[in-house]
Amino acid sequence: MKEIKAIVKYFKANDILSQLLESGYPNITISLAEGTGRFKDIDSSISTRFSVTDSKVAVIEIVCNDNEVENIVSIISLKGRTGNPGDGIITVSEVAKVYRVKTGQENGED
Repeated sequence: MKEIKAIVKYFKANDILSQLLESGYPNITISLAEGTGRFKDIDSSISTRFSVTDSKVAVIEIVCNDNEVENIVSIISLKGRTGNPGDGIITVSEVAKVYRVKTGQENGED
């Protein structure tokens, strides 16, 4: 299994989520965050909460089977792209184990 984490422009999150849901990927976690990067938008401003961040972002996280990675990454990249600097990043990491909170069973078994 893999975990895909994408940090994208916050205003692209709904487009990405809609396409992921339509494509059959319902298990998505999304959160709003603030960050910094190499690109500095002319409209960026210092955060009221953090003195070093200047950019609102959405963080999308999905745990999926290995064979689903390329399709999910493609959706995020296509729907998240503005063509301008600062569009974000996508990381893919190995997931060693998954446990269901309700039962404590490993790998999500019921």
